[in-house]
Amino acid sequence: MTSRRSFLRRGLVIAGGVGVAAVAGTAAVVIPSRLADSSAQADRMPTGAVESEGTRWIPYLAEDFDQDSTAGRLLAVYPKMAEYTGIHDTSGKGLYSPDQVVSVHDSTLDFHLHSSGAQPLVASVLPAGYRSYVHQRVSIRYRADTVPGYKFVMILWPLSGDWNEGEIDWPEGDLTGDVRPVSAIPGSYDPKSGKMTFLPQDPTSTSGGQTDWHTATVEWTADAVRFWWDGKLLETVTGAVPTTPMRVTLQAETSIDDKPVPTDAAGHVLVDWVVAYRQSGAAAS
Repeated sequence: MTSRRSFLRRGLVIAGGVGVAAVAGTAAVVIPSRLADSSAQADRMPTGAVESEGTRWIPYLAEDFDQDSTAGRLLAVYPKMAEYTGIHDTSGKGLYSPDQVVSVHDSTLDFHLHSSGAQPLVASVLPAGYRSYVHQRVSIRYRADTVPGYKFVMILWPLSGDWNEGEIDWPEGDLTGDVRPVSAIPGSYDPKSGKMTFLPQDPTSTSGGQTDWHTATVEWTADAVRFWWDGKLLETVTGAVPTTPMRVTLQAETSIDDKPVPTDAAGHVLVDWVVAYRQSGAAAS
């Protein structure tokens, strides 16, 4: 099956290699289930292993974006990352143009969303390249301007590119409103409609928008996908749990609707840090 999120560019990827920044140490922090994201609420990036819901999580990526990169030099500065370029985004309105959109400064990854003429420019960044695992925990700290016509999502996407294997989205939301968590039911792809079925059917939305700094965490195990927002458990899904390796993607793109993107709409999505964990003993795909 052809993926709706194909790729054309990648950084250096070494099978079984470490992400952009590896975290040493094995001391685990035990986090109560309803506060499993509390260690990530502070400005500083969390470090070390985490134990949550009976699972021990070992970080394989801890990216604090501590090296500046001007637009067009992301992969030169961070060679183990990857990005999409030269193809249209999910809605078909935006063009993946990381060289005109993505930079790193002030210890943040900056997506500068804007149009060139009538063409909206967007970007996707894979902070650990194509390194993938079955079952993961991912936390990001981010904020976004209010930008009509655009959205932001952190995706766990199948390494195979086969959408029918599932998809986990958190956080996801248009940059004019709140965010909500969803996970696609593996095997639910309908070729007639070109759609997947997502759970929860009526997901809990956050309040207050995305202009303030927030921490979002997704935790994917064999029996559930759990979503935290600023340390509070927002949703637990048991009927839409992927079973194949997935990779982390940070995607700033145009909104999935039929409305045109205002040509004068412009603004930034800033990612302070991203930490991705594997289950103890898991091997990379």
